[in-house]
Amino acid sequence: MNSVFTPADIAVIGLGYVGCVTAACLSSIGHHVTGVDRDEHKVTSVLKGDAPFFEPGLPELVRENVAAGRLKATTSLADAVRKADVALICVGTPSEKSGNLGLDQMRRVLGEMGESLSNPQTPRRKPLIVAIRSTVFPGTCEEIVMPALGPGAIVVSNPEFLREGVAVRDFMEPSLIVVGGADRAAVEFLANIYSPLGFEPCLVTLRTAEMIKYACNAFHAVKIAFANEIGALSASLGVDGREVMETVCNDVKLNASAAYLKPGFAFGGSCLPKDLRALIYRAGRLDLNLPLLEATLPSNERHLARGISRVLDLPAKRLGVIGLAFKENTDDLRESPVVGLLEQLIGKGRDLRVYDPHIQLDALYGSNRNFILQSIPHIGRLMQPALENLLEWADHLVLAQKQGAATAAKIAASGLPVLDLVNA
Repeated sequence: MNSVFTPADIAVIGLGYVGCVTAACLSSIGHHVTGVDRDEHKVTSVLKGDAPFFEPGLPELVRENVAAGRLKATTSLADAVRKADVALICVGTPSEKSGNLGLDQMRRVLGEMGESLSNPQTPRRKPLIVAIRSTVFPGTCEEIVMPALGPGAIVVSNPEFLREGVAVRDFMEPSLIVVGGADRAAVEFLANIYSPLGFEPCLVTLRTAEMIKYACNAFHAVKIAFANEIGALSASLGVDGREVMETVCNDVKLNASAAYLKPGFAFGGSCLPKDLRALIYRAGRLDLNLPLLEATLPSNERHLARGISRVLDLPAKRLGVIGLAFKENTDDLRESPVVGLLEQLIGKGRDLRVYDPHIQLDALYGSNRNFILQSIPHIGRLMQPALENLLEWADHLVLAQKQGAATAAKIAASGLPVLDLVNA
């Protein structure tokens, strides 16, 4: 990516909270920005050097950059995009009654922009880079934006991560910048407009960029709901919920971290399912409804069912399953999701064999041995003593557990097709 900053001519379509903050901040780092809105009050406010709404730090930025000639505003979209290098679409996408996104504003802007780009009286020397900054569902750029704009535009996704009340600070001190698209030159050009911020953007595919915004907001919502449910249960038990969560967040290795935040197989083991059931039971005894926590085990069961369906859809005659314990580097079989997978496969009459480097049935004892023998009494006939035996027998592999480099190399060298449930 170009490390030399070059000011760009940027049109920002929509002067609401996202658009006006974006326009003011981009002009403050050196770009020439024209804000566009059909609301004459917003346009007039900006032209007078005033912010059209209150946001800390925004009035000063608008005033300074209008005075410096770097920030302008207009009601004419055609005038704004005529000489622009980039157009950032920042219009609202409010919820409809059904919960679906309302794209009326987006469609209106796209229609007007498409007409402008195809007007033979105002030809462009190069395609316009159109960046969708509004929150839209994955596929919107490909299915709605591109057809509306035609060949005169290169479409990329550039979701915003601005919080009202601290939006200027979030822009100037970003925690995440995402640019997605198929045209590498356009993606890098757009990413480079943020280079004065000194933050490395994440360059991804178009649909990935659209999905990231939803993942972030959903995660924020889940965190708030989780903390509130733990707080409610703590209060019912005479415990300080804030102290609980502050201490939980002190663990930056497992709790406030990237740990467990990668899509994979269902969870199991002797701790997570047991403790969730106990927590939900106790909350019920206290007449306390905790919907998020109550939904966690059913969500895990649904995810296991999706994995089972994927395996059942395989055309293979001889399935080799790698992994039996609930996770790697253990022989603990209690509530292993792989056991549930095997039960379903056996019930459907599938021919299968299993290999786990840490499982020796003769060495199992107590509740661990009882669990597997009650679930699959003939598990001994399915277990393979070595990976090589499994690779020689199977015509398709199912990876149900993380594997070390040596095992992964042997699997790759076998040439067998692999369904990876771990890195789904």
